[in-house]
Amino acid sequence: MTQRNLWAPWRVEFIRGPRSGECIFCTKLNGKDDEENLVLIRWDKSFAMLNLFPYNNGHTMVVPNRHVRYPSELDAEEAEELWLGVCRVMDALKRVYSPEGFNLGANVGAVSGAGFEHFHVHVVPRWPGDTNFMPVIADVKVISEHVRSTYKLLKQALAGP
Repeated sequence: MTQRNLWAPWRVEFIRGPRSGECIFCTKLNGKDDEENLVLIRWDKSFAMLNLFPYNNGHTMVVPNRHVRYPSELDAEEAEELWLGVCRVMDALKRVYSPEGFNLGANVGAVSGAGFEHFHVHVVPRWPGDTNFMPVIADVKVISEHVRSTYKLLKQALAGP
């Protein structure tokens, strides 16, 4: 069996980028400008925001308001709202972009990829062939829509029924 690798070289900008030492999610949660901070929707105990360094268009993160390291630290209401938020984001992404699948992933701990310890869930829409030759040949990821356009579409979809 041949091993296949999924390369994401465009993520190195995030990995090697400067770190303020502050939790990005706590900073965004306490920010005043949701559009600037890419915060799509706020619920009582969690919120959803776009990933500034997406794997695909619509790559969203659902985050508990309370800064916890492990999902086991969430109380029942926080855990329920977080998961319902993941489902709402997936429904909005289905209405706006018609993906044929999703990757859901949780970063737990600083070394899990986020670089900080605020538990969150990634919702990444997927389409057939969405990983193509560009990252392999040119070290470039093709994201077909600007993150600000994605923000406007998903914000509207999450505000609706």
